[in-house]
Amino acid sequence: MDLLHKLRAIESRLAMFEDAAATPGLTVIEGVLGPCEVIVQGRPTLMFGSNNYLGLTKHPDVVDAARRALDDYGTGTTGSRTANGTFALHEALERDFAEWFGKRHAIIFSTGYQANLSLIGGLCGAGDVILIDSDSHASIYDATRQTPSQVIGFRHNSADSLRRKLERLPRGERNRLVVVEGLYSIRGDVAPLLDIANICSANGAYLLVDEAHSLGTYGARGLGCAEDQGVLDRVDFIVGTFSKSLAGIGGVCVSDHPELRALHFLARAYVFTASGSPSNVASVAAAVRVIRQHPELRERLWTNIRALRRGLRDVGYAIGESESPIVPILIGDEERTIALWQGLLTAGLYVNLIVPPGCPKDDCVLRASCSAAHTPDQIDRALEIFARARSRSAESLALQRGHTVARAF
Repeated sequence: MDLLHKLRAIESRLAMFEDAAATPGLTVIEGVLGPCEVIVQGRPTLMFGSNNYLGLTKHPDVVDAARRALDDYGTGTTGSRTANGTFALHEALERDFAEWFGKRHAIIFSTGYQANLSLIGGLCGAGDVILIDSDSHASIYDATRQTPSQVIGFRHNSADSLRRKLERLPRGERNRLVVVEGLYSIRGDVAPLLDIANICSANGAYLLVDEAHSLGTYGARGLGCAEDQGVLDRVDFIVGTFSKSLAGIGGVCVSDHPELRALHFLARAYVFTASGSPSNVASVAAAVRVIRQHPELRERLWTNIRALRRGLRDVGYAIGESESPIVPILIGDEERTIALWQGLLTAGLYVNLIVPPGCPKDDCVLRASCSAAHTPDQIDRALEIFARARSRSAESLALQRGHTVARAF
């Protein structure tokens, strides 16, 4: 087989959309009108597919902090954290995170993806065991592949499945790491962290919780699902990303284990990557301050979540059961899902499209995301577009079935 064959298969699939109004995976944002409205194909488009959960990408304090750091420090660090890339800004942000979470230690990374690569890759080696939820993010799967550790999957959000897998391992060892997410990104469901923490304690396992989508959105202080479920002090390592509620790029891990500091020298993905740019680090620090000072942002977000979920059900869509900033719209058939996504975008509404290989062929999803910055008018306009698109989709499906019956005779 030719090395490039797998790439040609993708090109062939993309060719099917050459005459289409929109091609999955190739949407270009031509301009940003606000945190929840952009320009796509020359048209103002409502943004219901971003992870800008608290609407901070255009917050004046966040933008001003980035601008001032750009003037003071320049555009980049041009080095890794172990070389010339540790600025006072980086260490100050680590102290901010440790204080916010009430943890002894924090370390920041250039991306959220890198945070999982660094942490799992630095912690786990030969003879260790990593147990991961089957719906884990790609960064978690890729992190496990770089280690010589034994990797065991357990059924999604099943504490009982995790318990059975742990109980099969030899007793008395402290060489196992359980990795879960607080809020899962495709279907917006939340992990049963209390049950998982209890099982880890009973079986001598360390627990890592990736709060990428739940940082800023859950908990009394916005610390995520572990805080919301009362187990923050029982999680060994909490990972978060800057690219969602914090409106930047990067990642963080907080922990009470002093050994976390050794990752500064051990984690290859961290040691051999340039550190976050000063403007980005400064903007994230400002976003943390805004979140801590304005809990009403989370209240507004949850008001919008409930309004969107209620409206989607009212116009006839099937949506996921869990109430979260991620609202999965369950469509099923791949062609129908793509056609509906294209229709929504043409009408001025962007949501995320989840099709294979991101899901099984007949389990396709449109993923809408809510923001605290969505106005009631924007939610109403989005629901009107959803309603019209569903009506057109139903008419098209009925027409296709009519043609099928006619051909049968």
